[in-house]
Amino acid sequence: MLRHSLMLIVVFTTFLASIATAAQRPHIILVMADDMGWGQTGYYGHPILKTPNLDAMAAAGLRFDRFYAGAPNCSPTRATVLTGRSNDRAGVLNPGYALRLQERTLPLALQKTGYVTGHFGKWHLNGFSGPGAPILEGDPRSPGRFGFDEWVSVTNFFDVNPLMSRQGAIEEMKGDSSEVTVRLAVEFLRKHLDSKQPMFAVVWFGTPHSPFKALPADKAHFDNLKDGHANHHGELVAMDRSIGTLRAALREMKIADDTLLFFCSDNGGLPGIEPPTVGGLRGNKGTVYEGGLRVPAIMEWPAVIRQPRTTQQPAGTVDLFPTIADILDLPADALLKPVDGVSLKPLLVSDEAKRDRPLMFRHQNRAAMLDHPYKLITQDHRKDEFELYDIEADPKETKDLAAAQPDRLAKMQGQLRAWIDSVQQSFEGKDYAEGKVTPPDPASKPWYRAEPYQPYLAEWKERWEYRPYLQPKEREK
Repeated sequence: MLRHSLMLIVVFTTFLASIATAAQRPHIILVMADDMGWGQTGYYGHPILKTPNLDAMAAAGLRFDRFYAGAPNCSPTRATVLTGRSNDRAGVLNPGYALRLQERTLPLALQKTGYVTGHFGKWHLNGFSGPGAPILEGDPRSPGRFGFDEWVSVTNFFDVNPLMSRQGAIEEMKGDSSEVTVRLAVEFLRKHLDSKQPMFAVVWFGTPHSPFKALPADKAHFDNLKDGHANHHGELVAMDRSIGTLRAALREMKIADDTLLFFCSDNGGLPGIEPPTVGGLRGNKGTVYEGGLRVPAIMEWPAVIRQPRTTQQPAGTVDLFPTIADILDLPADALLKPVDGVSLKPLLVSDEAKRDRPLMFRHQNRAAMLDHPYKLITQDHRKDEFELYDIEADPKETKDLAAAQPDRLAKMQGQLRAWIDSVQQSFEGKDYAEGKVTPPDPASKPWYRAEPYQPYLAEWKERWEYRPYLQPKEREK
């Protein structure tokens, strides 16, 4: 036992040294798919979808088999990435809710340490619903307000030939949306490569969110599927190809070894897609079952993750900011307290490092607590109705253990309720220096009903992606 412990100390010390010398301030790239399910990769054996570039990334890095989105849909999960806190603490209750200006974000923290920061793709944290539209100049909750030096972004999901905003200047891009987004990110990296500044890029795809629209060559792989399903999978083909483009660019720029590249999805897979999206798990996007929360995830960082492997340790998007803060030794006040995530830094070298706190979720009165291998679920935390599963023995959540394990149930209920009370305090603004939310949270609204967008509606109403929203007769079809 002593020898085993000493070996672990030696391994961990070597790991710390490798971070300090080989990649003291790595470039960091966070990539996120939009509505990609846990089962939608080649490495998980999808029956028809090939993802050779994600497969290669998984084979070269650290593959997380039990990785969880911060919530079962998009804006809330994005808030957890940027804050390390539960989405409800930050006021992002559902898609289209705005991230509070009082939150401390990852890009703001990195700016202070000398990183140049960029956001590319879907934002969806400025209070607008509806399809992705260019973020207008002067938007008080643009990516720039939260710490991004440069950004080419849209409000929400986006597809082929999108309209995007380059820091307020509207541009029409050409091509598949994933390839467009990666092209923009690579341009950012090349631009700053010789500056000797470490670079931080967030690449948030609009794929495979509806409406599904793939390039003809990409959906041709799925001729045996109905058109909507073929387009859905075709979007994923292009997204995978774009990830290959990004990885190749890092190698070409000779920064791949010292780049922490991370990929995941923002929530579980969509229902109604054939073949199914969640790899046999229960539930889909919008639920707190495994199919709604568990997502594919991979970290590649050759200077540090030298032995490719797969981990079964639970982790989530809420852990990304704490992990980066730990790697870079950021000051304690870089993150606003309470922090819900934990640092995954020890996990990068060994599965002996166990998670020291549960993963918690609160979303639209649903709540869940994962204290591996046990998972507590309630569809309404205001009621005394809970389900309990052993997701290691029962990954499809078919056998409710609530009645069979009353002691465990009671203990986990108490922990979850205490955490929910803490989240409610945060939601009410108690974490902020002012002791309240200021300015008040804006109401979520469709961008096409907001005054700043009115001058653009006549020009945009004929665009295929906006037509159903801007032409009432189209909405009725």
